Amino acid sequence: MSGTKRTPPPKGSKGPARKTPVGSRLASGVRRVVPKRHVADDTKLRPSAPIVPPQSVAGRALTLVVAIMSFLACLTVGAVSIVWEAADAWQNDLVREVTIQIRPIEGVDMLKEIDKAVALTQEFPGIGSVHALSDDETNALLQPWLGEGLDLDSLPVPRLIQIQVDDPAALDLIQLRAALSESVIGASIDDHSVWTSRLSAMAGAVVLGGFGILALVMASMVLSVVFATQSAMAGNKDVISVLHLVGAEDAFIAREFQRHFLVLGLLGGISGGICAIFGFVVLDVLTRESIGNAGSDQLSALFGSVSVSLPGYLGVIGVVFVVAVLTALTSGLAVRATLAKAD
Repeated sequence: MSGTKRTPPPKGSKGPARKTPVGSRLASGVRRVVPKRHVADDTKLRPSAPIVPPQSVAGRALTLVVAIMSFLACLTVGAVSIVWEAADAWQNDLVREVTIQIRPIEGVDMLKEIDKAVALTQEFPGIGSVHALSDDETNALLQPWLGEGLDLDSLPVPRLIQIQVDDPAALDLIQLRAALSESVIGASIDDHSVWTSRLSAMAGAVVLGGFGILALVMASMVLSVVFATQSAMAGNKDVISVLHLVGAEDAFIAREFQRHFLVLGLLGGISGGICAIFGFVVLDVLTRESIGNAGSDQLSALFGSVSVSLPGYLGVIGVVFVVAVLTALTSGLAVRATLAKAD
């Protein structure tokens, strides 16, 4: 019988041999040692290798492509925000400024008509200040085109009156225009509505163009992710076949690819976003340091201080998030579509 050993009977005894358990102390005083079993340590398991190699050449190339696309998208967002804020500032300035023009008419005292226009305008609600341009100020306006030494009395030059509006909603421009045409000879009012409409149209066109550029950049990135996903699947065809044989579902394989490409999208998006922010900061510093140059003065006249505000930087963060999510979703959809065709 296993586990016991038969011992011989003592001398002079005729009884059968007695069974003693293995491992009990023998007559010689030595305990039999039972070898211990080799127990595997379940807590030290080898980590499972990912389906897609994290340091593949295609992965590094895709990260660079995503970084470039993200950089271009962030630049577009920053440029759109600069133009939009500049157009909004222009519109606010034009809405709060009205110009009265008094044309010279033979036999009419121009100075008297100017005083009448100023007094009449100051009576309307919403008006802040009324300033009639002097001869020196008018000469300064005409000097770039007509040169110095102008004689305003000998030229049919209209006189201008600048009106600063404190409350555009309280000012009734229709009533002001009618009152000026009735009381002041040769007077006409310009509320800059033509320029305001043109600025609105320009700002809307810039925003639409920015969205169009973003759409093209994102479409290019999606195509790059699709090709990279198909390349990764072709390089790991044997692994995917084995997973199918052992019963792995398409959703599991798609999640593995999504996880891999999500990391690539985050790395590329963050890299492109950081480069774009660095470019915005450099542009702001250069424009501030080059104040006084002709080019810088022209940019400042058009866009004010060429710097990206908080909404622009928030847009950069949004672009990085969209790039990462879009990369992962595109990869998962490409994997599911490829597996569905294979099945």
